[in-house]
Amino acid sequence: MVDVSAKPATVRAARAEGRIRISADALQAVRDNTLAKGDVLAVARIAGIQAAKRTADLIPLCHPLPLSDVQVRFTIDAALPGVRCEAEARTVAATGVEMEAITAVAIALVTIYDMVKSVDKGMRIEGVRLLEKSGGKSGTWRAAPDDTAP
Repeated sequence: MVDVSAKPATVRAARAEGRIRISADALQAVRDNTLAKGDVLAVARIAGIQAAKRTADLIPLCHPLPLSDVQVRFTIDAALPGVRCEAEARTVAATGVEMEAITAVAIALVTIYDMVKSVDKGMRIEGVRLLEKSGGKSGTWRAAPDDTAP
């Protein structure tokens, strides 16, 4: 673990994204809320929030942080076809929340896979990445546009 005890606590934020490609039939089932396991996006949202809160338990050497806010949002994208996920994490701490935002996206997408696999086992999780972070000594960082996104 990196010693951050000499660093001041500052407002930190991070935003991440990812997507899951699924068949048109599976996407319609998500949209219509007709899957046996229930409301896919509601469950995936809670899973993403829980994952952000448990990031230090999942990733060795990651500092446990007092999260101020975690938001997980989904966009159904018929052109993909699939679901896009974006998560944002915020805290006041001596280290950033990049891992929390990325973990929220990854687990939210894995949860969608779990809930939809009865309809489509060929789903693909793609493009999980940090979009931006702010706060701390290094300030603000933003990712370059993703040229692989459809």
